[in-house]
Amino acid sequence: MSEESRAMRAPNALRRPNKFVAYMRKYWFVYMLALPGLIFMIVFNYGPMYGIQLAFKDYKMNLGVWGSPWVGLKHYRELFADPVFIQAFKNTVIINVYNLIFGFSFNVFLALMINEIHFRKLKSAVQTAVYLPYFLSWVIFAGLVQVFLAAPTPGDVGGAVNQMLAALGLETVDFLKRPEMFRTIVVITGIIKTAGYSTIIYLAAIAGVNPALYESAQIDGANRWDMLWHITIPRILPSVAVMFILSVSQIFLSNFDQIYNLYNNFVLSTGDVLSTYIYRISLGGGGAKFELSTAANFLLNAMGLIAVVGTNKFVEKMDVMGIF
Repeated sequence: MSEESRAMRAPNALRRPNKFVAYMRKYWFVYMLALPGLIFMIVFNYGPMYGIQLAFKDYKMNLGVWGSPWVGLKHYRELFADPVFIQAFKNTVIINVYNLIFGFSFNVFLALMINEIHFRKLKSAVQTAVYLPYFLSWVIFAGLVQVFLAAPTPGDVGGAVNQMLAALGLETVDFLKRPEMFRTIVVITGIIKTAGYSTIIYLAAIAGVNPALYESAQIDGANRWDMLWHITIPRILPSVAVMFILSVSQIFLSNFDQIYNLYNNFVLSTGDVLSTYIYRISLGGGGAKFELSTAANFLLNAMGLIAVVGTNKFVEKMDVMGIF
């Protein structure tokens, strides 16, 4: 490098740190506000990541995580040789695909329908009814589901659903002990419980649409369906795309609170999912196999990341902004 070029680059190299210091001095308060969140994330999100080593080690409590011997992919071979893990994996994917098909589309449809209600009091009542279940814990909500679906027993008429079936002259059903019905119950209860959160996001996106577009369309003779299809839906597509990507990220995971509070030994063939499987083998009396549970979690999160990246690329090809 010539002396001339060095002399030209030297001021630039000195200017960069000075510019950075000036920027930090100007916006120091903003960075101070973000600092607690950053520290929290580093300590509680990134700090525990050293435990990923357990997926590739034979953990010995007296040796600790760092001192335990490496075993390579032994735990992964053990997982894939376990038929219970394979069944739990299948159940998780099937339930989440159902949630993606029916739950995701229903949430978008519900938000669009709520937006079409012009009677203010009715709209407020519907929104309140939709949002309320989201604020209940799964313990309470699952208890309500069990009460509604309870089967009749000697001296007891059963839950509301079975009472209706009996009143119509139909055979009563023990819903929560029928393996073929459990996935449907999980999907329906999941939709009821979480629909309020999703509709808030979609309604906020709809509220951001310029009202002048609707006024212009109305002057041009467009009806409500035309405005919904050609104005509302295209304007909320970015929000729908982001929510879709986030939903796909959960396809290999499962809501432990929901499943754990609803399932029982009668429905393990269709109701046992990866979160309950991991809980059993690590903390639920399954031998405290922390290496296996870490291996399973690492595998599922890695697959979820791949699914998110693939879905994001697919969304971008549709000319909609993704999350990356």
